[in-house]
Amino acid sequence: MSHAETLRAFAAELAAAGVRDVVVCPGSRSAPLALALASCDALTTRVILDERSAGFFALGLARVSRRPVAIVVSSGTAVAELLPAVAEANLARVPLVLLTADRPAELQDRGAPQAIDQVRIFGSHAKWFSELPLFDGEPATIAHVRSVAGRAVAVAADAPAGPVHLNIPFREPLLPDGPLVTAKADIPPRPFTSVIGGVRALDEDGLEALLRRVVGVERGLIIAGPDDDPRLPDALAALAAATGFPILADPLSGLRAGAHDQSLVIARADQLCRPGAWIDAHAPELVIRTGAMPTAKPILEYLTRTRPELIVLDGGSGWREPALLPATFVHADPAETALMVADCFDGGADTVWAADWRKADNAATEAMTQWLAALNEPFEGAPFPVLADALPDGAVLWSGASMPVRDMDAWLPSTDRAITVRANRGANGIDGVISSALGAAASGAPKALVIGDVSFLHDATAIGMARQLGLTLTVVLVDNDGGGIFSFLPQAQPGVPVAGSGLPEHYEQLFGTPHGTDLSKVIEALGGSCRDADPRDPHDLDEAIRDALGKPGVNVVRLRTDRARNVVLHREVAAVVQRALADLL
Repeated sequence: MSHAETLRAFAAELAAAGVRDVVVCPGSRSAPLALALASCDALTTRVILDERSAGFFALGLARVSRRPVAIVVSSGTAVAELLPAVAEANLARVPLVLLTADRPAELQDRGAPQAIDQVRIFGSHAKWFSELPLFDGEPATIAHVRSVAGRAVAVAADAPAGPVHLNIPFREPLLPDGPLVTAKADIPPRPFTSVIGGVRALDEDGLEALLRRVVGVERGLIIAGPDDDPRLPDALAALAAATGFPILADPLSGLRAGAHDQSLVIARADQLCRPGAWIDAHAPELVIRTGAMPTAKPILEYLTRTRPELIVLDGGSGWREPALLPATFVHADPAETALMVADCFDGGADTVWAADWRKADNAATEAMTQWLAALNEPFEGAPFPVLADALPDGAVLWSGASMPVRDMDAWLPSTDRAITVRANRGANGIDGVISSALGAAASGAPKALVIGDVSFLHDATAIGMARQLGLTLTVVLVDNDGGGIFSFLPQAQPGVPVAGSGLPEHYEQLFGTPHGTDLSKVIEALGGSCRDADPRDPHDLDEAIRDALGKPGVNVVRLRTDRARNVVLHREVAAVVQRALADLL
């Protein structure tokens, strides 16, 4: 029997189930899979040398395309390299189909090269695992392989979306024993195994129970955390308009950009929720939360201090509530649920509570804008207002972890442009950020990334991948020669440590971690270009970013800053906002 027939059937089923993009890492044991998928006309195959980068590239592409992306790797440690991206995909609810080639049973656990235990290697990070048999061409094997392929794609895409893992052994000879070309006409009209599903919606009793919590509440808030659902902004805007509940909108929620009603969208919650007289006078009775926990730590602390009644809308049947508050989880589609609740209200609600939040948001915005305009030195939050104004409709703005995503939360204003904002906030890691942004860039729309220098070094080789694949990305590199976010923590402050703790004399070695690398040389060696923003001219950053957005390839604008000074400036901003809020009382 021909195993080429099984390979063709497997490729066709992936395509029939909805996969359009495949990321392949070079390898010998995975050769049959790579050849079969590359020979399928319905699939676009991209080759990436490094498995860790490939995993994050696939993740970025899947998040923007909103379709499962398949990844092919060879056996051994190549499989283990996918774990960081798999963990991120699991927590961020991103659909990936992991196809790992393996040695056959007779070469397991007997010292054969490039053989490790790959069975369930990703543990609980994978939604589903299946070990496929040898592709022997038998009719029963073909039917089983087709069924598993369709199921894998369906499980990856089903809420909550996430990664699935298929481990596939191959016995030598690894070259196919027949033709592998699969034309689009050969793709089944529907997969061997398919799913007809729909969003989970509340029944009448469930809706009535939810309304009993919401109706009559005067001091309510909606907290919109990171979420990729494009339906949610309109739905939450309708719920806010009906209830009068302001929306504290994380930049990754989709609420700060787009044509939906933004009259109750609060963009400065990071500043407003910090301890002070204004926020002390504005404790909520009820909070409705969607998506993952917001980026801004002050919001979490605000919830912990005020302890409102908490309702979490989660269509993926999750339990995401790190504030450790008593909570009611609504396991129904958030967008559908928000619209159902909004429809039960008679009309729009224009309350004093809502007006207070709007005034405070406007006052914070004005104070921050004036402070930044008067600043005559580099500031790490400065790129985000520029990008919000410079990026066109359809663009994607990606943020690095640690300080960049927090500065994006604080400084990205609301805009009516259709800008998609993303970051790897599932596991909150600093690895694979450039690769993820390049995966998003593969969709073709204009892309920009703001990233710190340590995270940049972690994934710098991905720039070479961009040249190989012909991708374009504008990068704003915030370079403070080390881990800037640690400068905000107690170990950076003199006098805080207990005697004998080894701090602060070891702070730079253990936390500041200056690398001393001239990143411009790294960028240019890998095929990118780098331009330094003039630190003496704050307007040069604006010009440099706009210039980079119009060029092909990877174009980096480097903003050099000082870690210690950055802490001082952030505290200045917080003080300026608190003075503006005090004037409202």
